[in-house]
Amino acid sequence: MYKDKKVVVVLPAYNAAKTLAKTYSEIPFDIVDEVILCDDHSTDNTAELGRQLGIRHVLVHEKNKGYGGNQKTLYNKALDLGGDIVIMLHPDYQYTPKLIPSMVNIIGEDLYPVVLGSRILGMGALRGGMPMYKYIFNRFLTFSQNLLVNYKLSEYHTGYRAFSRNVLETIDFNQNNDDFVFDNEMLSQIIYAGFDIGEVTCPTKYFEEASSINFRRSMKYGMGVLRVSICHFFQRAGLAKYAMYRRLK
Repeated sequence: MYKDKKVVVVLPAYNAAKTLAKTYSEIPFDIVDEVILCDDHSTDNTAELGRQLGIRHVLVHEKNKGYGGNQKTLYNKALDLGGDIVIMLHPDYQYTPKLIPSMVNIIGEDLYPVVLGSRILGMGALRGGMPMYKYIFNRFLTFSQNLLVNYKLSEYHTGYRAFSRNVLETIDFNQNNDDFVFDNEMLSQIIYAGFDIGEVTCPTKYFEEASSINFRRSMKYGMGVLRVSICHFFQRAGLAKYAMYRRLK
């Protein structure tokens, strides 16, 4: 709890058994009220391990719904539990849970309703093991997105995000794509809805057990990102109208 605001951490998991315990052990439970794990039909014992660790809310998809589909399940559950501040943390330990207090503080003090953990702020991305082609891809896409959506972020591709309840209740995230481009659709919706976004520097960790998409899927993701940004530009310019930008309140 932070100033009477309920803090919920959501963990979108797929084959995360090797890193889940380490991630969970670093969550700051002095401010975090609930943890929700959603196992997206893993082939390992992720869900079982989550229960053994004492995670109260372990959800399991009977078939794989994709990264975006996993997040939809988690955000809806977090809202059902009364979450006021919701933090998405990958259980593969690529992002440190030690930044949760800072992200909660920013939202809890009404400074920003959305906070991203940026791997690009500072100089740590390549030192932390980010492959060069992914770094270049990240910079090109981010530059293009900033121009098309008329905003300025250091990166749009981090998986470490925190949201206020109001944001999750305003944007229609449930109609977004179930694949990785879900993240960028969410940010596009947030920016179009007029919510400001804060960023904090996040250390970069690339290692064998950390999840990462291959080059082919990276290309598919990149094309999806550009599609979303172009749609945002047309919507903002009044040249088209897309259902994804519908406000729920």
